[in-house]
Amino acid sequence: MYENIVLDDLADLIANGVCAPEYSPPLRVGVDLGTANIVIVVVDDNNKPVAGVTYESKVVKDGVVVDYIGAIRIIEQLKELLEDRIGCTLENAAIAIPPGISVNNGKCMANVAESAGFRVTKIVDEPTAASAVLKIKNGAVVDVGGGTTGISIIKNGTVVATFDEPTGGVHMTLTIAGYYDIEIEEAEELKKDVGNQEKIFPIILPVIEKMAVITKKAIEDFQIDTVYLVGGASLFDDFECILEKTTGMKTIKANQPMLVTPLGIAISCV
Repeated sequence: MYENIVLDDLADLIANGVCAPEYSPPLRVGVDLGTANIVIVVVDDNNKPVAGVTYESKVVKDGVVVDYIGAIRIIEQLKELLEDRIGCTLENAAIAIPPGISVNNGKCMANVAESAGFRVTKIVDEPTAASAVLKIKNGAVVDVGGGTTGISIIKNGTVVATFDEPTGGVHMTLTIAGYYDIEIEEAEELKKDVGNQEKIFPIILPVIEKMAVITKKAIEDFQIDTVYLVGGASLFDDFECILEKTTGMKTIKANQPMLVTPLGIAISCV
């Protein structure tokens, strides 16, 4: 199933701002332009993480680039940072889009990455990218991002259907802001502080329950028995319990849920 040690290694590389001491060229890059974060992951020819970086941003909203120039500048800076860290030029990259996003928006994201100096060799939808890391034959991959919940149905190792709904981490933040009558920025900081999980979880529970219902409706016509949960907005400890209770399906969350999709994007690069 998961290669947990690979995800943990990637998390360590990002947290410590270093690159893997040994790797096999050529290097491939995954660029994840998310609603809440931009994540860039570099892997070698054996799909081993070499380096990675995350950056909080608001240049994308629900899979649509809303600040084109800002997005280019951020990726340029992150690309340069990674190249300095690794000691070589990064060229080929893959990007991902939420399922249901139009072809034009996908091309716009590709144009952003190419304007920042990458050669985009593949565009993949986010849950499909995640499935490349999960290495499962049958099941549903639920990718809970900043703006959307994306779902891929996998049968015999092939993605047979994808779904996407505009409910994600941003909606949790809005709920917290409304509950406490505070600014969105303050609500976001409350949400991200792991020490606040116990008091925040009951407030955002209706949002998570909505995501669970979205998942249930998406998978009800397919013969699957396991749901695999990824995405940065799923970090709350009991998130998978709500999905399991609502869907009636065994639900497994990755140990580094925010990094599964970016790693999968890099692995998908050709």
